[in-house]
Amino acid sequence: MIRVLLVDDSALIRDSLEMSLKAYQQTTVVAGAAANGLKALDWLKSHYADLCITDIRMPAMDGLTLVAEINQLYPWMRSIIVSSYDNFQYAKQSIQLDALDYIMKPVDDVQLFAALDKATARIKEERNRQAAQLMLRKLPHHKLWLDRWLEHIRTLHVETLPLLIVETLELLEEWVEGNYSLLNPLCNVWLRTLIEELSTERFQMELEEGTDLGLGDSTLTLQALRSYFRLCAVRRLEEGANCLVDTMRGVREQQSSKVIDKVKQYIDLHYGEQINLQELAEFVALNKTYMCTLFKHETEMTIGAYIVAIRMREARNSLMETAEKIYAIANQVGYEDVTYFSQLFKKHYGFSPLEYKKRMKS
Repeated sequence: MIRVLLVDDSALIRDSLEMSLKAYQQTTVVAGAAANGLKALDWLKSHYADLCITDIRMPAMDGLTLVAEINQLYPWMRSIIVSSYDNFQYAKQSIQLDALDYIMKPVDDVQLFAALDKATARIKEERNRQAAQLMLRKLPHHKLWLDRWLEHIRTLHVETLPLLIVETLELLEEWVEGNYSLLNPLCNVWLRTLIEELSTERFQMELEEGTDLGLGDSTLTLQALRSYFRLCAVRRLEEGANCLVDTMRGVREQQSSKVIDKVKQYIDLHYGEQINLQELAEFVALNKTYMCTLFKHETEMTIGAYIVAIRMREARNSLMETAEKIYAIANQVGYEDVTYFSQLFKKHYGFSPLEYKKRMKS
C-alpha cells in the first residue's frame, strides 16, 4: 500500500486531491495532509509516507524546498509537484530534485492517475532493486537458511515452517537495517530464489506479489512502523511458503504417479517371471523400501499383492480362453508349485481353477 502525504495551502484543493486518490482505486491511500512544507515536515517526524504530492507556492515553506528536505531526510519517499504556474524554472527545478511529475492546476484526474501509475511503479522498482542487491550481497554468507527452506519444501515438512518463517524474518530484518519498507520486496526475492533453486526439479510456480491491504491503517505512525512491515512480511512468507509446499506436493504426486505406472508396467510385462523387488527398484530408480512404501500409499495394496492380482487375472483369462492344463497355466504366470497356485486362485476368486472354469462354462 502506497501512503500519500498531500501538501497544499488550500483545504479545497487538498480535499479535491483526496477525492481523486480515492477514485484511483489502486493500493494508494491518503495517509496525511498539511497546509505547507513546515507542517508537512513536522507531520513526517511522527508518521510514515511513501509519496508526497505538493503544491509549489505555499507560506512558511514552498514545495520545492519541501521536496529537497524530503530527499535528504526520507530518501525512500518520492514526490509529485502540482502547480498553478506554467513556469519553466519551476519545472526545471522539479526535474533536478528528481520529482516524478509536474502537474498543472486544476489537476486533471487522467494526468494525476498517470503520475500515480509512474510513482507506484518507480517506488516498487527501486525497492525491488535494493532488495535484489541485498540478497546478492548477503545470501552467500547465509546459504544455510536457504537450504533449510529447500529441505522443508522438498520433504513437505510443514509442521516447523511457522518457526522457520519467524526465524527467517529476524534474519531479513537484520539485513534491511531499519529500512522496513524493504522487508516485503526482500521476502519476494527470497521466495523467487527458492523457486529458481527448485526449477531443476520440474517445479514451476508463478509468484504473485501479495498485498498488505487490511493489515494497517492508512495513517501509519513511526512507532507502529516496524510492527506493520513485519506483519506484512510474515504474511508474504506464509503465503509464499504455502504456495511452494502446495506446488511441490503436486510435483511429488505427479512423480509418484509416474513411478507407480512404471512399476505396474514392469509387472505387466514380467508377471510370468520371478520378480525381484531390488531389480524392480533399480528399474524405477528408487530405494526398494521407499518404492514399496510409495506403492502401498498410492494404491492401498502391496507390490506383492498387485503381482498376485495380475497373475490371477492372466491365469483366469488363460483358463477361460484356452484348453491349457492347470500346471501349464501356473507356470505361465510364474508358479512352479501347482498346489500353491490353486490355493492362491481359490483365495482370489473363491473357487479352485477347475471349479471356476466349470461354473463359468456352464
